[in-house]
Order: sequence, then C-alpha cells, then structure tokens
Amino acid sequence: MSGSEIMAVVGFFVMLSGTLWGVWWRIEGRVEKAKVDASTLASSANALAMLARQELAEHKLHVSETYVTKAGMQEQTSQILRSIESVGNRIDAITDRLDRVFEHKVERSVR
Repeated sequence: MSGSEIMAVVGFFVMLSGTLWGVWWRIEGRVEKAKVDASTLASSANALAMLARQELAEHKLHVSETYVTKAGMQEQTSQILRSIESVGNRIDAITDRLDRVFEHKVERSVR
C-alpha cells in the first residue's frame, strides 16, 4: 500500500468514528433531555397527588362536621348497644335451655 492509500483508509476510519461519535452524542443528549422531562413530570405528579390528598382530607372533615350530628350518633350508638345486649340475653337463654334439656331426660328401661 502506498502512502496515499494509507491516508485514504485512515481518513475513512476517522470520518466513520466521527460520525459514530456524533450519533452517540445526539442520542445521549436526547436521553438526558428525557430524564429531565421525566423528573419534572414526576415532581409535578407528586405535587398534584399531595394536593388531592389534602383536598380529600378537607372534604372528609367538612362532611363529618356538616352531615353527622351528635344526636344521630347517639341514636345509632344506642341501637347498636341494644342489639349487643339482645345478643347477650339470647346467649344467656341458650344455657338455660340446655340445662332444661338435661334435667328432663327420660331414662329408658333396659329389657
């Protein structure tokens, strides 16, 4: 190979490596831009979620203050307590009935 041919081959590889480096540089730039965009989008989504959480808490407080009255809560509580007492009385009655079953047991005669 002569000097001009060697220079042509070296020039070709320099041009090829420069082109590949340029393509890589552009891809890397787009990746970095996508990272920044994703980070910005994630932080705005996080802020929106925090705002929604705060608004939901405020709405829950408003509903509990507005729609639930003390008298209504007392009425519901008394109904629940009466139901629990009724269940307790039924359980007590079961033991009495079981006692009566065993007291009146008729013995069979053996033949």
